[in-house]
Amino acid sequence: MRNGGVFRSATVLLVAAAAVAIQTVPALAGTGLKRIHDPGHVTYSIHLRSCHTRDRGQLPDPSCTPGSIDPAVTQASIKSTICRSGWTAKVRPPEAQTERAKYHVAYPVYHIPDSAKSELDHLVPLELGGSNDITNLWPEVGSQPNPKDKVEDALKRAVCDGKVSLARAQDAIASDWLTAEARLGLTGGGGHGGAWCTASASYNSRYRDYDVYVRSNQPDRTVTATASNGESQSYHTNSSGYADVYLYADPGDSVVVTVGAARCTTTA
Repeated sequence: MRNGGVFRSATVLLVAAAAVAIQTVPALAGTGLKRIHDPGHVTYSIHLRSCHTRDRGQLPDPSCTPGSIDPAVTQASIKSTICRSGWTAKVRPPEAQTERAKYHVAYPVYHIPDSAKSELDHLVPLELGGSNDITNLWPEVGSQPNPKDKVEDALKRAVCDGKVSLARAQDAIASDWLTAEARLGLTGGGGHGGAWCTASASYNSRYRDYDVYVRSNQPDRTVTATASNGESQSYHTNSSGYADVYLYADPGDSVVVTVGAARCTTTA
């Protein structure tokens, strides 16, 4: 959790807008996620009190944000829903509703200061049939765009290309987006040939260092991040080629990352 900033009350009573009826139905056999039909509206099916991110802010609290999906999006309907251009714009709520959910609900219960750089993330993204309910929304802190966006795109392509079922993709990303591609047998990387990596850096005010987030096709390898100020730190990637390297860099420093045979760069 980040320190500093002005926090609102950590206990928030979540009340759905009077004009919006939350439609919930039992989970399908292929997924254990709650199904909530709420296109174009942020809804609040549960009462949250206090939530805590995992993996230094990379994953939400599963008791608060387990993920939920829109029952209108099924394996049989993907060609007319998520695989059709314009789907996310059709079901995304207006900014006034998402800003209220972000600053008046998600930030307080997750103990995030208003000044934090973040986005209100759909754990199961709209492009994979995620709902707009608070069970699927959380404050993802860090640089934008974030590494999760590439995972979402890769999973959508796999579903629409028939390589992975919709239910498997939804379950994988709701469980842990960091390992979703590996669990589904996808190599990721957007078509890169050979060794590849991508990197992004986000300042951690609590530890006064930078988290350098690395995604690669180099699992279980040493990864080294070196800043232009001379600081360098090493760690190792997990089984899906992901690593979070803690680096004492200066703002604006260029950061060079090497992992196995791959090399990539980012800016602090």
